[in-house]
Parts: sequence; structure tokens; C-alpha cells
Amino acid sequence: MSSSESAATDPGHGPEGAPDHQGGRSDGHGHSHGGPIGALALGALGIVYGDIGTSPLYAYREAFEGHDLEVTRDGVLGASSLVVWALIIVITIKYLALVMRADNKGEGGILALTSLLGRSVPRNLLVVLTTMGIFGTALLYGDGMITPAISVLGAVEGLEVAAPGLGPWVLPLSVAILTGLFLVQKRGTGGIGKIFGPIMVVWFLTLALLGIREIAHTPEVLQALSPHEAIRFFSEYKLNGFLALGSIFLVVTGGEALYADMGHFGRRPIQLSWFVIVFPALALNYLGQGALLLRDPEAIENPFFRMGPAWASWPQVVLATMAAVIASQALISGAFSLTTQAMQLDYLPRVKVHHTSAGNRGQVYVPIVNWILMISCIGLVLGFRTSGNLAAAYGIAVTMTMAITTLLFMGLALHNWGWSKAKTFAVGLPLLVIDLGFFGAQIAKIPHGGWFALLIGGTQFTLMTTWRTGRQAVASVIKRGETPLDQFVDSLPDLPWERVPGTAVFLFKDAGATPPALLVNLRHNKVLHENLLLVSIRTDDSPTVPDSHRSEAMRVGPGIWQIVLHFGFMDSPDVPRSLAALRVKGLDIDPDDLTYFLGRETIVPTPQQTMHPWREQLFVMQNRTAASAARFFKLPASRVFEVGTTIEI
Repeated sequence: MSSSESAATDPGHGPEGAPDHQGGRSDGHGHSHGGPIGALALGALGIVYGDIGTSPLYAYREAFEGHDLEVTRDGVLGASSLVVWALIIVITIKYLALVMRADNKGEGGILALTSLLGRSVPRNLLVVLTTMGIFGTALLYGDGMITPAISVLGAVEGLEVAAPGLGPWVLPLSVAILTGLFLVQKRGTGGIGKIFGPIMVVWFLTLALLGIREIAHTPEVLQALSPHEAIRFFSEYKLNGFLALGSIFLVVTGGEALYADMGHFGRRPIQLSWFVIVFPALALNYLGQGALLLRDPEAIENPFFRMGPAWASWPQVVLATMAAVIASQALISGAFSLTTQAMQLDYLPRVKVHHTSAGNRGQVYVPIVNWILMISCIGLVLGFRTSGNLAAAYGIAVTMTMAITTLLFMGLALHNWGWSKAKTFAVGLPLLVIDLGFFGAQIAKIPHGGWFALLIGGTQFTLMTTWRTGRQAVASVIKRGETPLDQFVDSLPDLPWERVPGTAVFLFKDAGATPPALLVNLRHNKVLHENLLLVSIRTDDSPTVPDSHRSEAMRVGPGIWQIVLHFGFMDSPDVPRSLAALRVKGLDIDPDDLTYFLGRETIVPTPQQTMHPWREQLFVMQNRTAASAARFFKLPASRVFEVGTTIEI
């Protein structure tokens, strides 16, 4: 039974029986959420809620100024109502109560959700849902570029309130902060992560206190708690009111982060943080901004920085900037993790990955992704110049991802959990309607900057699907020329060869087939080592594989062993370490006596097309730039031999 099948049939993965992965214990799949639930909840404030926690800097302003809406009493109450109910429906109900129950052995996120869809889903539907999941994953890269830029820019713009004369310094300071943030990524997030939680506690308490201060002056704003006010908002502003949803959506842009970061903290700590600190603070602050606007409509220019007393302007700017950096860090780290997962699942070519923590396998640094994000973020700041302009580019990718998540959740509930169609549609359709409503409101943003996020998402989707399709084409060509392993073993007595001392390790994807590198080596050198380890590496659908389930070994001939190593899509494959830990009767492995043989394919496009010519050329380029398998699998460079072959596709 495959990993996806076992997840599909495990009642612990359904909504009624989903595991809660609380703090202080391991979830049984290699994840340790070590620490009491309170400490984990504190940590979740810094990583999980950074994005959604900085939306008060710009979301409310954009709802009105971004759509040239007059700031009226009914408009303010309606917008405040929409904001509060968006937080309740999208974050509390959809993500915390429903989607986060769809965990892949403790891990969340759209890629983990996609990998949960097993063979119980009809093949044609599975192809559609998987394609949607990959597209949603690709769109998150656009979000990862825009979030740091808009968060930092929105925070530094507070200078224009604290000291109007410093307005010209907003752009240079924003660029300097972003540059510094990306330059320190190679040091890892462990050290700075320790102070994320406490800073965000101060941030959320500040949000709450600022909101309470304004609500106390104008308690009338509490009428916004009635959903009736949200309806009146649309009746007053009509089409422009619907389009304003595109900016109001900014208050829930951190929803996907909640789900994606579930594996780091567990569902319960994230829920605890939300209900005890985050939701009350955000609701109070948004209502407080509404109260301020009821008294002073002119404050719409920058309602967040006009909420506090004059003496608090500078502390607000400093604290907001720190919160923005933390929010940016969460998205950057997420992009690193997403890239690592995609490589493991063979949706992206191998690139250099540095592990920045000996104790936490999830803390990684991917240099090429870091530099691409840095250049993109700085380019966005210099190109769009204000957070208001950037808000026009922000949101459309996230709304599409959220809608895709809802569809994947419905597919999982219907086909994997055994929900009835009536129950699935009763729960999923209202959420999908809300997602599509937000998406529809974002469409008008496309000419004003939304095209950028779609361009990034489309480009990344093309890269991921081209690599996947190309790898499948290469595998198909190799498979046509494969020699079954048992046939090879049977033919050995008839072949001219000599046995030499030592142990040779041949890495090849397909267990049960003879590695091409072995055949080439035997044909040219006419030798076989005393021990042959034919190692096949498999990436399972689960995020991690415990050491106890890491390997399988079987003797297939004299001194010839077939070994299968299993890794999760969040594991870092370490072949030498896994082989050293192998304990099999009759097989004694000395790590210092191993010689590793790898096949290195040179891809040549041919008129016999498996893909469009331009995609074949793109795949060839991707293959050339991919990091070596030796580095990816942590093989010692001094004991690696590469055997070249030419593959025509």
C-alpha cells in the first residue's frame, strides 16, 4: 500500500478523527513539536501570523483610497463588518476548523494537500486536481515576492506621519531593510526566531490597545459586528463596493501560511494563538480604525499610524517595521521549504540547499531562491514605489490559491474521507463562493499590477510542469532499454568479468532493474566489485520517514544486494548515513570502503517530440543547471564516479 493510500484509509486523517498534534510530543511521523502548547503558541505568533498580522498597515486604507470610495458612516461600518466577518469565515471556519484537519502526517500546505490525493480519486480527476495543486504552489512564489516588499514599505511609510520631512527616505530605507534581511538568510532563522514570538506579542498587544483607545471614543463602530452592515456596504457602493473586496481581502492573505506552517507547530498551538491573541487584536484594531474614520474621514490617508497619540508615532514606526521584517521572514522561509519539497517530489530540478540547523531539518537556506527573491522584492519597491501601488499587485495570486485549496479539500473529503456529496457540497460550496467572490474582485487589479503575480505564477508553473514532463520522458526512454535485474544476474556466468575487492554503490531510481551505469561499467572495465549495492531512492507522499522505516534490503545474487531507501518530501536525503545505519545479516558495510557510481544523462532533443520544441529546449537547460546528484544525496566527492549516457527525447 502506498503512502497516499494509507493516508486515505486512515481514519485519523478525516475531519472527525484528525490528530491534534499538540505540543510536547511527537506526532509519530518524525515531527517533534517539542515544548508545551503555550510555548508553541508563542512561537506561532512570529512565524505563522506575521503576514496576517501586518495587514492593518495598509488593508483598510486600500479598501477606500484604492477604489476612490467616499468615506461615509455606512461605508465605514460596512467595511469594518466585512473585515471582521472575513476573518471569522475564511480564517476561523475555513482554515482553522476545516482545512487544517487535512494534514499529511502532521504537515500542511497546498503541496502536502495535493500529495494526499491517492488512488481513491478517479484518474482523470486526480490529474486535474494535481495540476491545480501545482499551479497553486507556483502562485505562492509570487506571494513570496510581494509580501516582503509591501510589508516593509507599508511599515516604513509611517515615517511620513511621524516626520513628514523624511518622506523621501521611505524608498531608500525600505531597500536597505530588505537587502539586509536577505543577506542574513544564510545564517539561518534559529537565532532571530527566538525573539520573533515576544516581538509579535508586543505587536498584537499594541494593535489591541490602539483599537480599544479608538473604540472607547466612538463605540458606535461596534454596530459593524452585525453582518447586516456588510450588506449595506454593497448597497451603498454597488460595483465599486464589490471591487473593494479585492482590498478587503488583504486582511486574510495569511490564511495559506496558517496551513503551510502546521507542521512546525501543530494545529492546537496555532488555534490557541488565534483565539487568545491574534483574532481579538486584529478585530479590535480594524474596528478601531473604523472608529477613527467615523470621527475623522480624512484619516483614511494612513489610518493605522493616525490611531495613536502623537508621541507614539516613532515607536509605532519602529515596531511596525520589526513586525514587517518578521512577516517577510516567514514568507522567505516558506519559499525555501516549498522549493525543497518540490525538488523532493521531482517538480523542480535539484539546486543547492544548505541546512542551517542541526536539530531542525525544516530550517533550510536555498541560495538561488534567496537571490531571486531579493532582486524581485527590491525591484517591486522601486517599481511600484508605494504600498498602495503594490496592493494592486497583491491578492490575485493568493485568492486563486485559496480557491484551489478549497477544491482540493472537497476532493479529499469526497474521495478519501468518504463524505457524501451532499455534505461535501454543503460545506465546500459556500466557502468556494466566497473565494471566487474575492477572486472576482481582484480581476480589476490585473492591469494595475496583478499581472505581475500571475506572470510569476505562470512562469513557475511552466518550469515545474516542464521539468516533471521531461523527467517522465527521460524515465520512459531509460525504461525501454532497461534490463531486468534477475535477467542480468542470470547472465553473469556467461559474461567475461573479474571480481575486485571493495563495495560499489550504484544509484538508480527503478528497483528491480539493472542500473545503466553498472552495465556500462561492466562492458568497458569488465569488473564487478566484491559487493554490489544497487540503491533505489524513493520519495514517499509523507513529509518524513522515520529511521526505522528508512530502508529495505534484499540479496538478489552473489554479493549483489537491492536496497531501497525511503525519504519523505521534507527529508534531506543522506545516502551515506542511511547505508551506514543499515543492518542486514550477511552484509557488512564499511562507509570508508564505498565507491559510488552515478549515471549522468545528457539530454538531446529530437524531431520525435515528446513536448513542444521550446519546452524540450527549456528542459535541456533545466537539466544542465541542476545540481549534481552527488551533492544532493550528500555523497563524498572523492569516492564518486559518474558514467555518462545520452538520452534522446
